[in-house]
Amino acid sequence: MRLVGTRDENESVEFSQALLSPSANFGGLYAPKILPKFNLEFFKKALNLSYSDIALEVIKSFEFDVELEIFKDALKSYEKFDDPKCPVNIKKIDENLYINELFHGPTRAFKDMALQPFGVIIDALAKQKNEKYLIMCATSGDTGPATLKAFENSKNVKVVCLYPADGTSEVQRLQMTNVKGKNLKSIGIKGNFDDAQRSLKTLLLDQEFKDSLKENELKLSAANSVNFGRILFQIIYHFYTYIYLLKSGKLKDDESFDIAVPSGNFGNALGAYYAKKMGAKIGDILIVSNENNVLTELFNSGVYDIKDKTLVKTISPAMDILISSNVERLLFSEFGDKKTKLLMENLAKDKFYEIPKIDGFRAKFCTDKECANSIKDMALKGMLIDPHTATTFKFTPAKKPTVLTSTAHWVKFTPSMLEAIKGIKTTNEKEQMMMLASEFNQSVPAEILKLFESEEIHKDIVEISDIKKTILNWIKQ
Repeated sequence: MRLVGTRDENESVEFSQALLSPSANFGGLYAPKILPKFNLEFFKKALNLSYSDIALEVIKSFEFDVELEIFKDALKSYEKFDDPKCPVNIKKIDENLYINELFHGPTRAFKDMALQPFGVIIDALAKQKNEKYLIMCATSGDTGPATLKAFENSKNVKVVCLYPADGTSEVQRLQMTNVKGKNLKSIGIKGNFDDAQRSLKTLLLDQEFKDSLKENELKLSAANSVNFGRILFQIIYHFYTYIYLLKSGKLKDDESFDIAVPSGNFGNALGAYYAKKMGAKIGDILIVSNENNVLTELFNSGVYDIKDKTLVKTISPAMDILISSNVERLLFSEFGDKKTKLLMENLAKDKFYEIPKIDGFRAKFCTDKECANSIKDMALKGMLIDPHTATTFKFTPAKKPTVLTSTAHWVKFTPSMLEAIKGIKTTNEKEQMMMLASEFNQSVPAEILKLFESEEIHKDIVEISDIKKTILNWIKQ
């Protein structure tokens, strides 16, 4: 299968090319025009398959041009997760209510689910082609650490991570500033995530920048979910969730379940949308926004309007986004390339577009106060949930089987946890993190504790206009 441009479907490329050069014509993305389909016979067979076996079946169905052995090696990266046999942990927490913990990888965020195997594939392709790459990412908190970890000490890939200097949690920031690999670079920017993402997209299309990299024998790619390689692995865990519910007897063959997703850049929700179109019996995809509630407005009214919006900093910072890149792939799937191109041009020019309501989605937004209340309520029941997962409780109680997507370990947001549960400010994050863990009979991952003892290496905080120069200076060292 080839992937096509979301703004020009006459442009088609192999999967490997879309991985290494993710920018499509007219500033679009690459996406599948037709998705593979799975029938009931497959799902019955899948009841006896492991997570990696299910993943491989999903991957094979796309018939991409990357060798199967590379994908098999990529899936071995899950052996580094808490449970080497299964990277996710699905728990029943109430009648009809389940939580899918996607944060059991090395950086304690759901981004590891895609970026760990993605890193293996990119590294293998670069080695095959005898090429070297600069992989760039923009992060609102979790993509950066996961990307840096995925390419740690790679001989074929350098990584630059852009993050808003005042827009991440302290643990997320330390995960980026403490990385030691000589092939890794973190840069704080004076701006928000939308600024970081916009700067990334601009550099991906900047011929002068690419020519400068070429002089240093580097090609340019990206690890954000603008890269379909990320989305592929996000489809899989939603597929697995359906199979898990079937296997455990929570669903019958003719029953569906709903998935609630805390949404920022929309990659996680898009994975659920694709999984549904491929045959997983997902009912509604429940989109939860924080107070930056553009997605709520889109799915409830069909209007994407950021004309008078200013980014609001919330206690769920990975969702502090106004321009959700992966919505473009949804628009392409629903309306085609010509309409998508027009809509995205309207967004760039007028900061506004309007579409018919898309079936299969429901949306709500969650205030910081509501989020904190959910954290406290669950703590009283003996369970710690991070501020992103907490937003999904807007969709409880559930009338039918519903899975809440849990995207990060609570230790990454200790100040918000402390204020929500105990009403106190953080004075010593490490000590108070350990205090909370002890009180709730949990352990703090060793790699998180080490962050507070390590030296910060990457201290650059730059103006947006200086990003390009800063990267090129580092490349030339």
